[in-house]
Amino acid sequence: MHVALIGAYGSAGTAVAGRLVDHLGDELSRLTLVDDGDPGGGLCILRGCMPSKEVISAAGHRYSARHDDRLRGTTPELDLERVVETKDGHVENFARHRRAAVHDMAEREGVEFRHERATFVDDRTLRLAPSGDELTPDYVVVATGSTINVPDLPGIDTVDPLTSADVLDATSLPESGVVMGFGYIGLELVPYLAEAGVDLTVVEHDARPLDEADPDFGDELLDIYREEFDIEVLTHAYEQRVEATDEGVRMHLEHDGEAETREAAALFVFTGRRPDVDGLGLENTAVEPGRGWVDDTMQAREDPRLFVVGDVNGKEPILHVAKEQGFVAADNILAHATGTELVEYQNVHHHVVFSAAGVYPYVRVGHSAASATEAGIDHVTVTRRASDDGVFKTKAAPRGLATLVVRGDGTVLGYQGMHYHADVMAKTMQFAVEMGLDVHEVPDRAYHPTTPEILDGLFREAKAELAER
Repeated sequence: MHVALIGAYGSAGTAVAGRLVDHLGDELSRLTLVDDGDPGGGLCILRGCMPSKEVISAAGHRYSARHDDRLRGTTPELDLERVVETKDGHVENFARHRRAAVHDMAEREGVEFRHERATFVDDRTLRLAPSGDELTPDYVVVATGSTINVPDLPGIDTVDPLTSADVLDATSLPESGVVMGFGYIGLELVPYLAEAGVDLTVVEHDARPLDEADPDFGDELLDIYREEFDIEVLTHAYEQRVEATDEGVRMHLEHDGEAETREAAALFVFTGRRPDVDGLGLENTAVEPGRGWVDDTMQAREDPRLFVVGDVNGKEPILHVAKEQGFVAADNILAHATGTELVEYQNVHHHVVFSAAGVYPYVRVGHSAASATEAGIDHVTVTRRASDDGVFKTKAAPRGLATLVVRGDGTVLGYQGMHYHADVMAKTMQFAVEMGLDVHEVPDRAYHPTTPEILDGLFREAKAELAER
């Protein structure tokens, strides 16, 4: 059996390859890894979570320095050249390690790496460029990731908007900006821009950010951005058109049902990403990419021998999800080839947004109170404020809150946190949710040792609520 993998350097691609190489010489006779990345490394390493956390960390340090009234003296400024230089150095190291891992696999008998671009000629044939060689594998895996989404807003092509890629590489920034997009990309990069000295106006379509969160979390985060970072966030606002001016850009929008304009030196566009299927030649196959084009088995609906994993399938553009989908796809290729039953990818909701410059990250694992209610699950929800936790006070980071959702029988269903160190608690709570632990079974202090009180309090309160039933 021959498997060709398009997008071998990405997180999803390396997960597929790493799983399949262990079956060489048995079910698998040939594995062709294809990627034209230059430099190779995958989206997360080169343009996603790793470089963004690099710049966010610099903003977080500046925020902490200016926010802590125990410190005196002039608040340091961000050295953008140094920020970018440090980010580039670390990213290249990460990418070099990823390339080495892929190339090491290609040293094994039966594995070949092709630093080329692959295009479908028909359902079963791939043409490589620039060599012109053609492959006819038994199975194809597409793991080409995503690309920046720029909305089709009237006038946007006249103002040269700045995207997340531009911000990550910027050694100088405009004095002011209007921001489109307040999802996870905007929530992470907007505080960085603010700490770098950019005066910002953010356009938010809804009453609050964080669509996946219960309302209290979005409200709290909105207050933090306005009060701690001095960012103007226009809620219930919708972009109508944009135009270039002598000084920069003018945004025409509808805000609370009224027409308004905002002017700034630049337009920042953080409106998400879209699956990167450009140039794959899928129009030469039976496959039609779009909503629902990939089943939970990771197979394209129109072609059971085509597996699509990671951001490119449009399901959930998250690093750990891409890896998990890659493992499922590899297992299902082997299962399909032997006629055994395939499995579906089952994702336990677990997201981390490094909001508020990473000082107040948002985490959701499993059910929120709203999703548990919508699913008709009998449950108990308890909430604690971070300001009630002495550890957070001593660290001068007292804002935020956390919520625990527990089934009526005591099973831990979900956790949301937006507070200092919420990100490091995600794995503990993911384990509790995935294993279906009872709230009474979770041992004391079975979480990150620097933030015990908020979880301890949540579990204590949940037990008390259940006891009263």
